[in-house]
Amino acid sequence: MDPWSELAGQSPAVEAVRDTVRRLLARQQPGRRPPAILLQGETGTGKGLLARLIHRLGPRARGEFVDVNCAAIPETLLESELFGYERGAFTDARKAKPGLFQTAHLGTIFLDEVGSLPEALQAKLLTVIEERAVRRLGGTRPEPADAWIISATNADLQSGVRERRFREDLYHRLAVFTLRLPPLRERDGDVLMLAERFLARVVVALERADVHPHLGRSRLPRERRDPHGLPAAGRGPLHSASSEATRCRASSCSSARMTSRAIVSYQSATSAG
Repeated sequence: MDPWSELAGQSPAVEAVRDTVRRLLARQQPGRRPPAILLQGETGTGKGLLARLIHRLGPRARGEFVDVNCAAIPETLLESELFGYERGAFTDARKAKPGLFQTAHLGTIFLDEVGSLPEALQAKLLTVIEERAVRRLGGTRPEPADAWIISATNADLQSGVRERRFREDLYHRLAVFTLRLPPLRERDGDVLMLAERFLARVVVALERADVHPHLGRSRLPRERRDPHGLPAAGRGPLHSASSEATRCRASSCSSARMTSRAIVSYQSATSAG
């Protein structure tokens, strides 16, 4: 299977992204550190998917791929998660722990929503990039942390630089190579193809659905049983499991029908236009 098929789409905008990444990876030489990549695009354009694809096809494929959502980790924990900590660095630090940059050593670290990094961590990240080493929280010595950095944002980091919300020197370190992912409204012809792909996944999920795991999970209260200890007619475990599975299938089928109708409507509108 062609790995590029994961980046679904046949529009000129998506083909341009593929060609740009292919050229970038073709220029990489063994033993040399690959350039930092900044992926820009709206939420849902596939920045995380492309980052994983670049890692798999790039020079650091044998190393770890570490995915970090900078906006999802509380600011108070982000430094220790990224850079690690030594035993006794804070109240609950009962033993030392390496950070995510050390986990990604000789691999790739993906910093999603990098624009949300607080200013203090921006300075420390810049140091890690420049020195290829990290000093844990509470530590006194640097440790190797040579990771290929792929970052992503749905914000305008250049505006952040002008407004002094994001360090200019860090921006230039992260944006050695910049790639913009187009939103769906700019991908002419891809809407129908993506809808059909999603519909196919729903159909496969329906075909794999199995009722058996539900059997035997239903338990009836004692007052609902007859004097002989048998479940009331039509209310046994098989009936309950069957009803539950039927409801699940009905819900999935409804989603599939809605998607199918959307495809037909889109085809009709395209033909009419």
